[in-house]
Amino acid sequence: MQVSVSRRALFTGRMAGPVDTPIRPPWSMPEPTFLDACTQCAQCQDVCPEDIIRRGGGGFPEINFLDGACTFCGDCAQVCEPGAIVAAHIYQALPWDRVAQLDATCLSQNGVMCRVCGDRCDARAIRFQLAVGGVAHPIIDASACTGCGACVAPCPVGAVKIIEVNAQVQMEEPS
Repeated sequence: MQVSVSRRALFTGRMAGPVDTPIRPPWSMPEPTFLDACTQCAQCQDVCPEDIIRRGGGGFPEINFLDGACTFCGDCAQVCEPGAIVAAHIYQALPWDRVAQLDATCLSQNGVMCRVCGDRCDARAIRFQLAVGGVAHPIIDASACTGCGACVAPCPVGAVKIIEVNAQVQMEEPS
């Protein structure tokens, strides 16, 4: 069964602005293929040791980083019988092309001392550069960031988002 992302967005009331593709479990197939293959069995959700896979729109699994970070254990891929999440890719490919990004509400970018995102980043992809006035500004090293989401939940203002690498490039290009 072919599911149109835009049609599903229309029926779920998510048509304001561009359609945001939910974050699927690591090693998921590309979105159209994933939607065709996934049977909404919830086995990936049941085996997730971090309990971050939730039933999203249409019953399809989505990652919720407000519940924790992904450890890339591969359990979700191991149980996915329909092949929406591909276990063969676990040791051959990156889990996804996603990185952390800070929005304008970041406390450090607004002159308030906060380093909680960097403290939670095991990959050390978030570092802070001192600026005039003594407040350090966060810098995200996209090449080191795994997109695990450990920095999302602890942010006191919800300034950290996990986005697709292609979306970051588009946002940084001058208009």
